[in-house]
Amino acid sequence: MDYHSYVRRRVFIGLVLLAAVLAVSFFSISNGPYGIPLREIPKVILGGGNPDDRLVLIGIRLPRIVAGLLVGASMGVAGAVLQCYLRNPLATPFTMGVSNGAMFGASLAIILGAGYSLNSGQVFLNSPYVVVLFAFMGAMAATVVILSLARLRGLSPEAIVLAGVAMSSLFVALTTLIQYFANELQLSAMVYWSFGNLSRATWGEDTALTISFGLIFIYFLIKRWDLNASTMGDEVAKSVGVNITRERLIGTLLAAFITSVSVAFVGVIGFIGLIAPHSMRLVGGGDYSFLIPLSALAGALLLVSADALARLIVSPLNLPVGVITSFLGAPTFIYLLVKMEGRK
Repeated sequence: MDYHSYVRRRVFIGLVLLAAVLAVSFFSISNGPYGIPLREIPKVILGGGNPDDRLVLIGIRLPRIVAGLLVGASMGVAGAVLQCYLRNPLATPFTMGVSNGAMFGASLAIILGAGYSLNSGQVFLNSPYVVVLFAFMGAMAATVVILSLARLRGLSPEAIVLAGVAMSSLFVALTTLIQYFANELQLSAMVYWSFGNLSRATWGEDTALTISFGLIFIYFLIKRWDLNASTMGDEVAKSVGVNITRERLIGTLLAAFITSVSVAFVGVIGFIGLIAPHSMRLVGGGDYSFLIPLSALAGALLLVSADALARLIVSPLNLPVGVITSFLGAPTFIYLLVKMEGRK
């Protein structure tokens, strides 16, 4: 296969993924307890159409779908980068303890007095941005500690993964301790926040997700050749002029950052960063010039599809989208683990 055929194949895969993302997005916009005909969607987006359709579409469904696209893309890219820099096919954005750190931060905010209320049997956070801020700080705290140890003690990629597991365990213990002293309503609020749920997204949060993802996505695209060199080992990367220690620290921090922003806004959604990069390696190879954008598209498709399923499977109730992604991710994780053991 010559280079032009190689490129055309990957561009074709990208176009197919983009078409699938658009198709699932329009399906998700149109379907739900309140149906909106597909022919009405362009009218509503352009400012016309039924006022009720506009309220549902612009105020509820579009922010949710845009958040799903951005969060899925962020986790897909973060997973691809971490698997490269940490030299571990099981590495995901949550390897760094991001999700458990965010859960600890959110739980701490709630028990310290972040507002919450009970309405029609459901828990609502009255101060969601306080919880978001604490969740973000908790998510980044684990990453900063691990990367500081890596910088000061020269931890290997394998040791960084193990440090992430240790930090995850620590945050689980701290969260359990907080929950032990929480009252019933506080505990309900903590559990509610921990469910991955795109319905919390607003246009303001989508703007923050767009900025963080866009800037870091561009950075990783610029660094695609460094990522390719890193897959061949530290010595090869150094021989072609890559400062692998610096790039690993910066890349890991940025991957954890976009994951932290996502988790802080929508809660814990696992396994997208595992499934998306590996599925794209199978069909498109390991060249990061293509793997980064393909992982972003695959992550977006996975999360929007999972959210549509979560909304419609027991409609009018909404399942947490994190439940759906876990059902998809657990078999993938086991498969990869068995495959790794089979190579030994």
